[in-house]
Amino acid sequence: MAEAESTPDMLVSGDTNPNATEGPPEKRPCNEVEHMDTDTPPPPPKNDSPSTPKAGGDMDTDRNTNTTNVNGEVMVEELMEEEDESRAEATFRFTVENFSKVKETQLSPPVFIRNLPWKIMAMPRHNPNAERPNNKSLGFFLQCNADSDSSWSCSASAELRLIPQKDGVETFNRKIQHIFYSKENDWGFAHFMPWHEVGDTQKGFIKDDRILLEVYVNADAPHGVAWDSKKHTGYVGLKNQGATCYMNSLLQTLFFTNQLRKAVYQMPTESDDQSKSVALALQRIFYELQHNDKPVGTKKLTKSFGWETLDSFMQHDVQELCRVLLDNMESKMRGTCVEGTIPRLLEGKMISFIKCKHIDYMSSRTEPFYDIQLNIKGKKNLYESFQDYIATETMDGENKYDAGKFGLQEAEKGVIFQSFPPVLHLHLMRFQYDPNTDTNIKINDRCEFHEKINLDKFVQNPDAKDPAVYILHAVLVHSGDNHGGHYVVYLNPRGDGKWCKFDDDVVSRCTKAEAIDHNFGGFDDDISIRHCTNAYMLVYVRESCKEEVLCPVNEIDIPDNLIERLAEEKKYELQRRKERSEAHLYMPVHVVTEDQFCGHQGNDMFDMEHVHYRTFKVLREMKLGPFMEMLAGSMGYPVAQIRPWPFQQRSNCTFRPTMIDVENDLEKSVVVLAENDPPWYVFLEVVEPDSDVACLPPFDKDSDVMLFLKMYDPKAKMVCYAGHVYVPISTRVEELIPIMNRRAGFRSDTDLIMFEEVKPNLVERIQDYELPLDKALDELMDGDIIIFQKDDPENEECELPTAKDYFRDLYYRVEVVFCDKTMPSDPGFNLVLSQRMNYFQVAKCVAQELNTDPMLLQFFKTQGYRDAPGNPLRCTYEGTLKDLLSNLKQRGPKKLYYQRLRIPINELENKRQFKCIFVNSKLKEDREMVLYPSKNGTVADLLEEAGKQLQLPQDGGSGKLRLLEVISNKIFCVQKEDVLLECLNSQGTKTYRIEEVPQEEISIREEELLVHCAHFSKEVFATFGTPFMVKIRQGEAFAAIRGQIQKKLEVPDKEFEKYQFAIIVMGRQTYIPEEYSVELKDFLPQIVPGGAMQPKPWLGIDHINKTAKRSRPYMYTEKAIKIHN
Repeated sequence: MAEAESTPDMLVSGDTNPNATEGPPEKRPCNEVEHMDTDTPPPPPKNDSPSTPKAGGDMDTDRNTNTTNVNGEVMVEELMEEEDESRAEATFRFTVENFSKVKETQLSPPVFIRNLPWKIMAMPRHNPNAERPNNKSLGFFLQCNADSDSSWSCSASAELRLIPQKDGVETFNRKIQHIFYSKENDWGFAHFMPWHEVGDTQKGFIKDDRILLEVYVNADAPHGVAWDSKKHTGYVGLKNQGATCYMNSLLQTLFFTNQLRKAVYQMPTESDDQSKSVALALQRIFYELQHNDKPVGTKKLTKSFGWETLDSFMQHDVQELCRVLLDNMESKMRGTCVEGTIPRLLEGKMISFIKCKHIDYMSSRTEPFYDIQLNIKGKKNLYESFQDYIATETMDGENKYDAGKFGLQEAEKGVIFQSFPPVLHLHLMRFQYDPNTDTNIKINDRCEFHEKINLDKFVQNPDAKDPAVYILHAVLVHSGDNHGGHYVVYLNPRGDGKWCKFDDDVVSRCTKAEAIDHNFGGFDDDISIRHCTNAYMLVYVRESCKEEVLCPVNEIDIPDNLIERLAEEKKYELQRRKERSEAHLYMPVHVVTEDQFCGHQGNDMFDMEHVHYRTFKVLREMKLGPFMEMLAGSMGYPVAQIRPWPFQQRSNCTFRPTMIDVENDLEKSVVVLAENDPPWYVFLEVVEPDSDVACLPPFDKDSDVMLFLKMYDPKAKMVCYAGHVYVPISTRVEELIPIMNRRAGFRSDTDLIMFEEVKPNLVERIQDYELPLDKALDELMDGDIIIFQKDDPENEECELPTAKDYFRDLYYRVEVVFCDKTMPSDPGFNLVLSQRMNYFQVAKCVAQELNTDPMLLQFFKTQGYRDAPGNPLRCTYEGTLKDLLSNLKQRGPKKLYYQRLRIPINELENKRQFKCIFVNSKLKEDREMVLYPSKNGTVADLLEEAGKQLQLPQDGGSGKLRLLEVISNKIFCVQKEDVLLECLNSQGTKTYRIEEVPQEEISIREEELLVHCAHFSKEVFATFGTPFMVKIRQGEAFAAIRGQIQKKLEVPDKEFEKYQFAIIVMGRQTYIPEEYSVELKDFLPQIVPGGAMQPKPWLGIDHINKTAKRSRPYMYTEKAIKIHN
């Protein structure tokens, strides 16, 4: 902790070293607030608070006199009668004895505020930068919860006072405001007052070598510590998902609009999908807010919105969410028993009118509204904002009103309210666009609002029996600036003036002043400090409707089926939570039977990635005996008719069943049998369903072996599972032939060829059938596989004549996903191909799937570091498919991209792909074109290719095309036809545009010129729309050119009157007067000092950009709020 300079206007974190003089001085302004722009408390760094000696001795507290004595040296005196440790504010004193002899840090005993211990901390401090000899000062700090290093925080303001002990001397005080947390658990002034002034008896602050320090603390409810909101307020908060404070504030506001809450409960959601129903998610949150004792989560609600995790960390606007959510709820209520609830509660009506001044003519229309956006900049209070809202605008001069048969008339335009709703939402426009900085800024101006307002004077025909008197119900407050901040909401739940502050998961009682007066905005006492915490949205309830809108919501108002459903959900969640907490006690066992072996075409007995297991969740310490009983019961067999064979990963990369000694291992646990490596894979042998045997045949682990049999069909290129056999290890191979023929359905004397499946890509033929199995097979083990096939000469004509050929081919097989490069979200299709295929073999297979010509396909490699198409693949590629896939992840999907072509790939590779936009004669972007001119071609070749694709109108057009280079909605140049295409580069914001040359622009005389035209709004850099060219002539009246442009743009006369024209040269505009006649030199580049040539001037058209815009520019971290369900 660094030391501050010796001025009373510096405040820092405390330091227990009175002689701390090393390190650079740290200055912190008096009202500096740390961490005010975050949604979550500051991070929980390790406790950096030094170990400070406390006043020794036992503390004797007298609650009647509110004094505390500590060995006669230190005294703390509480000045508040309230002793509730959860209180929001308190004033307490600390008496420092023997002040002149103090060398170490002095700490007062704790006083509890908001359930946290607060202490006064005093110490001598030295200022190493002071030039005067008396550089010693009194350090005065407020310390909070210093003994905790957990992730907690508490925002508080305080006044630190040095109490005089002499009549006529004023108290010396300094104010602080700070967010206390583990790393900054003390805050105050390193140089509160020079030491010699404190010790000067003439100053009046010391008596009998004793000083009195006093602190007034006002603290918010803390985060990250035990704070029982339900106990202190009767209400609970909402958990913050990251940056959802804006949503939490709105949800609490809607929840306490009790009539709306009742309607939400009545929405029919019995058949709704739990994960996608917004209505059900709202019901759940409202129910939990009403019944829970702990903060309520909102993840299910945001999931029902269709939001991803990232959306919960995006900065959003509470006004926008309010509109979107209410629109969604209103649409879901249609056709139900609560249809129309939201309009009845929130919909008011206003009349927009235009009234002519000099004739008796008025146009008006009635419009509904759900909220009112009020301008607060420069407005003293809400009444002034309402007055500004209904202020009339005069329409005169060029802006006269078209009154139909009466022609253009001077008029007044404005709005007046016809009626206000029972619940009035007022949005204070604190975020506005600043054209000077071209950014969105927050308006922190002071604007007062009252607990009760009367809006009758803003209503067209006020009702004397039901005046528009409103009571303040909610104040949504934003702290921070345009780029970030935090929302809280102050609520008056019953409309009785008893306020609570809802700050995410923490709810606390607060005063009326905290809820209302402190959120007006504006300036602090120090005019250089501006409030960044102020009201952003107000909710008023009509006084005459208060009892109805804020009516109690009882259990009878909640449908029984909803209560039952939420109870079932809770029960299920508790069960899931219990399972997760006990997950370490269980392990999965994946069981397969011979049914899963049938149809498998690969190595081993099944494919681990695609097989459908029977999965059992068993206790890790369950013994084998009970485990077998559980398996038998689940599979529907007696224990005597099942035998487990655990799978084992062999050293040769095969996965085969192995023998388990059931009799001797009955008392072993499944985790031991699984060698402590779950999940455990087990082949469960069972008796055949149609068999009459009572139990499985015996198996001698010393003399018997279990073999699996597969039959290969060369003509079908398929492998079929042929069951398993128990045989003695001394059995000769030829003795298996009758069994194999019977299993395959062959004649008993059919000659067979046999192979041993040793490992992937290694299948060995068994040569000598007279040998016993332990001699004929390599390292005979339980689970070995023998493949057999007919010894048929016709097999030689097959593509894969033997099982060995089949499994070699299988080894090189790979499943490849082919995705269309032109479709970003294309899921693609899968093909099983051989890694030994060359380019044309792969192209042929893909073309067959797409029903096209292989030469009309182009392939692209996948980028190894991300799932996206990379460089194109040339058709002359000499590698194999294995080479193409070598850079991809081993476990990820093997993916290649393709695109269809209009010309053969071998021709394309000798051409250049060129993208451009075609704009028709009405200046509409017709379509994007992809052209393939020769690599060594010119612009003329490009235009010729474009002409082949375009169908130009036969009448009125020239049939000739030109290529324009466009940058930022301005024409940069017209490319000459002899320019080489290799000189054109479409990187960045540059685009190329093809258009038909108008007939009148085919020939340009000496006294004529083609001028580039572009649209802009106020600033010449704010160009928009489609630029174009117009032909001008020396001496031509500009009025004629205006007519040409109006005709080209097809703009109505009334709107075109507002268009202004300017000649733009090097970013400066010169507006053209009405009487201007064309001077060609004004549109030609001029030579500037130094011999350089100016850019070519262009004709700017200044008018409003009517492209759809958002109501206000949003913060850079925002995107539009959408509820997708």
